[in-house]
Amino acid sequence: MATDIVGQTVNITVEFGGGMDALFSNKKRHQLSLPSSYLPSTLPSSSSNADSSAIKGEGEKRTDIRYLISYLLHHHLSDKNRPELFAQGESVRPGILVLINSTDWELEGELEYEVKDGDEVVFISTLHGG
Repeated sequence: MATDIVGQTVNITVEFGGGMDALFSNKKRHQLSLPSSYLPSTLPSSSSNADSSAIKGEGEKRTDIRYLISYLLHHHLSDKNRPELFAQGESVRPGILVLINSTDWELEGELEYEVKDGDEVVFISTLHGG
């Protein structure tokens, strides 16, 4: 039940590679303390579908990668005028590899993966200029 996780936090490590640290104050490693749950309708990038599902009573969700991407985009991205360099919609832009505890996020459920205390999430850009 969502009510047993209200007010708790999840402590994780986020790392950026392949030059992505330039988008996040040139800092490769970030220690974050996130809420353990959220209301989908509170995400700045929420679509109208997420808003309507919260209204229908789906309520809180455990903090997932979708929340983490939105959090990074709105609280840690250095250049607020170029969010498209990191995100596209609710996800990361194509060309960004996401690893959750050294495992490809596609094997972990991508945006739906529920973040756990002690997790390490790595974002690596595979796109390079030339």
